[in-house]
Amino acid sequence: MVNDGSDAHRGTCDSSGTDSPGGTDGPGDQGSTAPVRVLLVDDEALMRSGLRLMIDGARGIEVVGEAADGHAALEQVAALGPDVVLMDIRMPRMTGLEALAALRERGDQARVVMLTAFDTDEFLLEALRSGAEGFLLKDSPPEEVVEAVLDAAAQRPRFSPEVLRRLVRLAADRGAAGASGSSRAPGARADGAASTAGAGPSSPSAGSPSAEPSPSPAPEGITEREWDVARLVAQGLANPEIGATLFMSVATVKTHLGRLYQKLQVTNRVQLAIAVLELGG
Repeated sequence: MVNDGSDAHRGTCDSSGTDSPGGTDGPGDQGSTAPVRVLLVDDEALMRSGLRLMIDGARGIEVVGEAADGHAALEQVAALGPDVVLMDIRMPRMTGLEALAALRERGDQARVVMLTAFDTDEFLLEALRSGAEGFLLKDSPPEEVVEAVLDAAAQRPRFSPEVLRRLVRLAADRGAAGASGSSRAPGARADGAASTAGAGPSSPSAGSPSAEPSPSPAPEGITEREWDVARLVAQGLANPEIGATLFMSVATVKTHLGRLYQKLQVTNRVQLAIAVLELGG
């Protein structure tokens, strides 16, 4: 991490859990006196030191421990009971994904935010399905790290727009490959930038506010208006963009999202986007 904290806060649009009506209170919420207890998990000592310097003592956050791999993380979570675990995806001995799966299997309540670089795309969807609360880029500025920790503690999933769009493109690429029964088209980039899902602004599937919703019918139990919102989420649009596209208020968008989360049994925008793709949206 090279940012010194002078950078403006970035990449936090309303892809967080502010979609959900009536947020869940938790450690770190405004008015709460309980500190947010954090465990740092990364095989690089320098990375852990940088994270500690960024967040320890900031806005009621307390770093209670560190671990260098997934095995140590499991032991530390059991011993320390942190509220939030900041955990790298790629580590020796036991990866962050394996540790996350083990935590969920044994019923630990710690909220896990995965630390990621964009060379780990293949693991992101798996982490989401395993219950990751959010994703944090390793070069994120200090304020974004602090916000990600506080949101996770309050059970508000948080994804920067960069991560959200990358995940949606990855899911779309996989869906397209499965439908065609063939591998990625020749010349397509690994990050999906040359694929249909990652097309430029001139493409109708690029997720610009002017894009027309897919004509595919809504699944059983989902209204057409809810499905319109869901498809635009899958295109990577934020709530204000969805509202502008569908001529509805942001509050109405959030209401539709709350219903979609309940009906499709998902907890955040990326899981919703994946569900839309899997349902043919």
